[in-house]
Parts: sequence; C-alpha cells; structure tokens
Amino acid sequence: MQYYSWILAFHVMSVISWMAMLFYLPRLFVYHAEHADNKGFVEVVKIQERKLYYFIGVPAFWASLLSGVAMLALNPALFKSGLWLHIKLTAALLMILYHLSLRFFLKKFATDSCTKSGKFFRAYNEIPTILMIIIVIMVVVKPI
Repeated sequence: MQYYSWILAFHVMSVISWMAMLFYLPRLFVYHAEHADNKGFVEVVKIQERKLYYFIGVPAFWASLLSGVAMLALNPALFKSGLWLHIKLTAALLMILYHLSLRFFLKKFATDSCTKSGKFFRAYNEIPTILMIIIVIMVVVKPI
C-alpha cells in the first residue's frame, strides 16, 4: 500500500490521456466522413487519426488498464466496498470495447471503406461521455 497513492495518481493521469483520444478521434472521423471527397484533407486526417490512436490512445489505454489492475491487486477489499465498483468496472469494460471499436473504424477509414456518416460519428462520440459520467459518479459519490 506504500505506493498506492502514486499508482492512483498515475491512473488518473493515464485515464485523462486515454479519454482525450476517446473524445477527439470520433471528431476526426466526423471531419473525415464529411470531407471524403477532398483527397488532400483526407490524407492529412488519416495521419492525425493514426497518430492519435497509436501514439496517444494505445499507450494511455495500457497505462490506465495496468494501473487500475495494480490498484485492485493492492487493495482487493475494494471488491467488498459496494456495488459502485462493479458498476464502474462494467463501464470501464464498455469503454475498452468502445476503444476497440475506434480501431475498427480507423482501419475502415484507412482503406477508404467506411460508409458511416458524419452524423453517425457525432452521435457515437457521446458514448465515452456517458460512460465517463457513470464512472466518475461511481468512484466519487459511491451511491450504491
């Protein structure tokens, strides 16, 4: 438990970095889908999408996951502290699935085969916000 607070601080910083990618990449997908006919623009956006996902999103994801697992390993009593943790972990699992779905769309855009509209990605971009609200309420307020 000596390093628990340091791991927690690292976890929060990692999640903030991960969330930045989860919030911004779908916005790039909106621009990509809405300007698919502008080849020069699309080539620049493809570079941004790839770098954002692989250079920020993937390392931040792994840092978040590993630090979260480390905290649970150091303090397994958390599992008995209430339903809040189980709801938080379920929301985190859904966030991981969302992250993986962004990789799916990234690959589709890279091969110019994504048929989803900008409107779809505007709505899709709300998913991490909803999950983040659930996670923060569960961790801070612990209502159940």
